[in-house]
Amino acid sequence: MTEPRVSDLFDLSGRVAVVTGGAGLLGRRHLSILSAAGATAVNLDVTELTDFASIVTDITDEDSVIRASNRLFDEFGHVDILVNNAARNPKIEGPDSASWSRFESFSRAEWDMDIAVGLTGAFLVSQAIGTKMAERGRGTILNVCSDLAVIAPDQRLYQLPGRMESDQPVKPVSYSVVKHGLLGLTRYLATYWAQSGIRVNAISPGGVENDQNPDFVARIRQLIPLDRMAKIDEYEGAVLFCCSDASSYMTGHNLIIDGGRSCW
Repeated sequence: MTEPRVSDLFDLSGRVAVVTGGAGLLGRRHLSILSAAGATAVNLDVTELTDFASIVTDITDEDSVIRASNRLFDEFGHVDILVNNAARNPKIEGPDSASWSRFESFSRAEWDMDIAVGLTGAFLVSQAIGTKMAERGRGTILNVCSDLAVIAPDQRLYQLPGRMESDQPVKPVSYSVVKHGLLGLTRYLATYWAQSGIRVNAISPGGVENDQNPDFVARIRQLIPLDRMAKIDEYEGAVLFCCSDASSYMTGHNLIIDGGRSCW
């Protein structure tokens, strides 16, 4: 019996990988690692990229998603990997952030947009592309959740000195709801399409250090056993693992990569 080579487990040559929200901070890294492993990596976003194949798509609009899906299959013939990465994550910064972020005053418009991009978008794209994967009999879907899919936000991270509790900014409710919902979608589709050769998993990354306020970084470090936020490239291995044959017997799983934060 020939022993498999390690490189074979992670080889994505000949596969087509689609990443929603690929123009974002981590979306580009997802595209890069999938491409480096041999896949044809395609960005689905309202923002077009010049260094990757891109199909301008509003994933909150069903017609836009259907057009993008049809174009994908017309141009490439098949899709092997779908990464549902798109999400809104507004920054909780500045003196006025409490006025819109707190639950009591959080607007229906913000709620609807966050749900539309982060959850409904994943539903629509999974429906359009995953259905064709199921017809073909194979495929992999990876949903990008968050450590806040398994823990609640620690609102102390966002507090400003000298303010009453009712006037403190907070991480909005919609972010947690979206990420918890994505985890539910992961488990639903993992069992729904199990007999169709489709694996569906999630990753739950912790925060990436990206020029945040030093006070915020110092606070969050105290919540993380590894005593730091993630570097921008530290989720690439997890994405490749979940999208490749290296995880061929894993489905319905949420891979938490948070520096140990959720252990405490």
